[in-house]
Amino acid sequence: MALRGLLRLGEVAIRVLDMSAAREHYGRRLGLHEVMQGEGGRVYYKAWDEHDHHCLVLREADSAGMDYFAFKVYDDATLTELAPKIEAFGLKVEHIAAGVYPHSGRRLQFRLPSGHLMQLYAHKEQTGNTLGTRNPGVMPDEGVIRGCRINRLDHCLLGGPNIDRNARLFREVFEFDLSERLIDVDSEASLALFLSCSTKPHDIAFVLQPDEARFHHVSFLLESTYDVIHAADLIGKYRIPVDVGPNRHGVTRGATIYFFDPSGNRNEVFSGGYVHYPDTPTLTWDTSELGAATFAQDNIPRESFLTVLT
Repeated sequence: MALRGLLRLGEVAIRVLDMSAAREHYGRRLGLHEVMQGEGGRVYYKAWDEHDHHCLVLREADSAGMDYFAFKVYDDATLTELAPKIEAFGLKVEHIAAGVYPHSGRRLQFRLPSGHLMQLYAHKEQTGNTLGTRNPGVMPDEGVIRGCRINRLDHCLLGGPNIDRNARLFREVFEFDLSERLIDVDSEASLALFLSCSTKPHDIAFVLQPDEARFHHVSFLLESTYDVIHAADLIGKYRIPVDVGPNRHGVTRGATIYFFDPSGNRNEVFSGGYVHYPDTPTLTWDTSELGAATFAQDNIPRESFLTVLT
């Protein structure tokens, strides 16, 4: 298989204001599986069809937002190769020993030009998706897929300054593609950048914001657009606050719902989107079509979607 280097977004660590309410939301409503409680009262979750031990970490704090995000890389040699390249780009790299983060190998940690804390790791304990790896079948036992029927962690959108320099890091050092971008129609300045290391429309995205290290949303993949409607029914049933949706993006072409956890962190459930290849040209949207770029079924830009971050 040709996919090497950075493989995928593997872990997002979020601050919540009330852990009890957060566990109800992410566990019972979204349907993620709680796999452990750790140091400092942190709670760890995985989606059912992920093999790695966890993808989401919750920490109770006085303010909402994101502590860090982490990409899994192909192997330990990749970490060794990337460390000097990141430093040559101008970022200080911290080396974190194996075991400091639960069920995880060693990590590299550095702060992006936008202020976000990013980590890279090669190894995390694999606990499986309940199907096994020999004659696994196509669906697990009743109760494994539940709530919003989330398959896996998909991507995150982060806000801050210096997003063009972020994109340079991801393209020049991590070998991502710039799949799509949103620019100002008059100045041509970058407003949002979407980057892919896979065949997905994006694995991470950055939106221009004046303040550093802002968190726009974490997105979870659903199997089908039918599951997006099922999730919408659950969100309505439990009165979960909705930002936008169900709708469809112009950017990525994905079916989407945006909603908030009890602490005000934005979540997304997402399905579909086009297949991206390395030779796919970068798609450019400008602010003359902001409504269609963000929500293509009604072409209405939402102020909250553009301005509310934690």
